Amino acid sequence: MQNSEVFILAIESSCDDTAAAVLHNDKVLSNVVANQLIHNQYGGVVPELASRAHQQNIVPVIDAALRKANVQKDQLTAIAFTQGPGLMGSLLVGSSFSKSLSLALKIPLIAVNHMHAHILAHFIDEEGFDKPEFPFLALTISGGHTQIVKVNGFFDMEIIGETTDDAVGEAFDKSAKILGLPYPGGPLIDKYAKLGNPKAFTFTKPKVPGLDFSFSGLKTAILYFIQKNKLENPNFIEENLNDICASIQHTIIEILMDKLKLAVKETGIKQIAIGGGVSANSGIRTRLKESEAQYGWKTFIPKFEYTTDNAAMIGIVGYQKYLSKRFETSAVVSKARIQF
Repeated sequence: MQNSEVFILAIESSCDDTAAAVLHNDKVLSNVVANQLIHNQYGGVVPELASRAHQQNIVPVIDAALRKANVQKDQLTAIAFTQGPGLMGSLLVGSSFSKSLSLALKIPLIAVNHMHAHILAHFIDEEGFDKPEFPFLALTISGGHTQIVKVNGFFDMEIIGETTDDAVGEAFDKSAKILGLPYPGGPLIDKYAKLGNPKAFTFTKPKVPGLDFSFSGLKTAILYFIQKNKLENPNFIEENLNDICASIQHTIIEILMDKLKLAVKETGIKQIAIGGGVSANSGIRTRLKESEAQYGWKTFIPKFEYTTDNAAMIGIVGYQKYLSKRFETSAVVSKARIQF
């Protein structure tokens, strides 16, 4: 039976963002994220620097989340934290703090799979946002993952398609790097794509059987395309940046849509939810909304702040796990790779 006074403190530290949130049942009272800008100068996340920054940020971020929620530590019902997947050093900072706090407060400890959280973020009680009904299909797209998941229940999920090599987020970021754009480049491709012609240049979509994805070949094709055209015109990128970005983004979106259409055909499920950092991409969001009228789908796009790594999504899984008493002891271990 639902307890009307469940307060979950959620902690997320899987990569380079230190995040904490406080939920009252399925409603978010606060959701605080500290970004680590130090990685920008290196063109990617440096694991050792990330874990050090988490150590500096975790106490202030949790304090800010509690203050913003106007919740005292002795009001907390449980602590939820990201167990994995992610960078091991970063995960350990969050798990160590969570274990210590749960022991000190004598309240339950709840371990959360980061990828489950991206999917179940749709069940946060947010005004103006509908919640999907089981079963539904979830497309989880991020810098490290590209998956199509059949979601039968809160804790009954099956991966029916995934990338065989690179994730879609990496395809965006590496393409941006080829174009000479700064890290993180994915949002910049999205920005310039809005100003360009998506049909200006054609890139071959990889032929991968079934519901699986592959993006390594596309990255190579983009690299060779840029190299060839720069030999003929050294100013090719500068003169065609918007069109190049629009064409790259269009190709990636069509790859995702082709697999979603196949997944709907094979499962008969027409409810589609997206999650993960790349679901913040405006082109993907627009294309998915268009599919409602085009294919008769019902689509679910999360609130922007719940797309990138955040603790609110950890908290909603923590709440559902609390209701079913899925608790851990302090012996629970963080896992860089975790069984889905």
